[in-house]
Amino acid sequence: MILALVFVAITAPEWPAFGDEAHQLDALIGQRHFDFLVWEAGAAAVKAEAALTREHTYWNDAERRQSVLDYLELLGQIRELDRQIEQIYVDPDVHDPDTAVAVIQAELTQKRAELTEIQPMAEAIVQDQVADVLRDEDFALLGQAWPPVMMHMTPLPTILIVSPRDRIDRIYGIPLKHGLSVAEREALETAVFNQLNLSALVVPIGGLGVYPSMIMETGNLNWLAEVTAHEWAHVWMTPYPITFQYIANAQVRTMNETSASIVGTEIGTAVIARFYPELLPPPASENPPQAVPEEPPAFDFRAEMAQTRVRTDELLAAGDIEAAEAYMEERRIFFVENGYNIRRLNQAYFAFYGAYADEPGATGGDPVGPLVQEARALSPSLKAFLQTMAPIDSLAQLETVVAQLKTER
Repeated sequence: MILALVFVAITAPEWPAFGDEAHQLDALIGQRHFDFLVWEAGAAAVKAEAALTREHTYWNDAERRQSVLDYLELLGQIRELDRQIEQIYVDPDVHDPDTAVAVIQAELTQKRAELTEIQPMAEAIVQDQVADVLRDEDFALLGQAWPPVMMHMTPLPTILIVSPRDRIDRIYGIPLKHGLSVAEREALETAVFNQLNLSALVVPIGGLGVYPSMIMETGNLNWLAEVTAHEWAHVWMTPYPITFQYIANAQVRTMNETSASIVGTEIGTAVIARFYPELLPPPASENPPQAVPEEPPAFDFRAEMAQTRVRTDELLAAGDIEAAEAYMEERRIFFVENGYNIRRLNQAYFAFYGAYADEPGATGGDPVGPLVQEARALSPSLKAFLQTMAPIDSLAQLETVVAQLKTER
């Protein structure tokens, strides 16, 4: 609960000391704020149930593994039933959708009840598996992973990201309740633009670093292991400057998110390799050789997005906001034409996605991501990497640390 309150503090809007901009924004959001206290109460009940039973601790590895796979299979069936119901309601040839979905809805209700029954156990097993790998990486206290791995799969809030129009900078990041329609998101973004002269975007997320970590429901075990480790890394970094400056400094926010992404990828891959090896993608060397193409791929999303970010930064630096926004809209249409359904491409888009710099794209020419990746490459272990990153609270300090790591090689 304490860490949850810390999270609310660091993800709440950065209220200005004077003026009423924040109050106007709050009024525009209205009753669409996400209620963390209600969510925490429900998650705590699930975690308490798992802690009291601990039945899975008496199972062998094969039984624990199968329990997780059964849970994910059931979740996949539920998502398919949801899809069928949604399809019936949007089908213009179905004149009585309530009757048409009755049988499917009954099956869905039954399966949801089954899922609720087995979810605490499945989550506890995944937590333990991630903790086992973290212990091997020396993230342990008295023989146990520290901080303890705690996560809960749940429908997630969306986040309202707000940036000034004259630069790319996340100045508000406000959790909104789950289930807002596209029309509601569009209306809120437009209202922020028209009434506050700010760039806004409501974005989906895969997890939140509250405690227990909030994880999106998924049938993809590789993704689940990775995001569980990613959110754990945020918890690990909570008492350090790299988290203290999360809101105030966009570059430090990128360091924080990129570090967590690196941890998530490495730990998640190790979890799958140990407990679910059949789910590992084949090594590149095992893939059949491919003929060298005569021409480069027709569309490279990351390269095109990096180009978009660089040009947008140039236009904004020159003070031409309207040209930058017109350019981003042209590029959005270009991405849609190439199969990437980006609903809105604006300053807020880059303010959010640019923070995840373990892979190039929305970061454009930002040096932070490459420096964080270099720090990991120069670190002897994952723990040493996080210990290196934890005290950093500025780009200048990151540059100094990376230079020092190079001299120690």
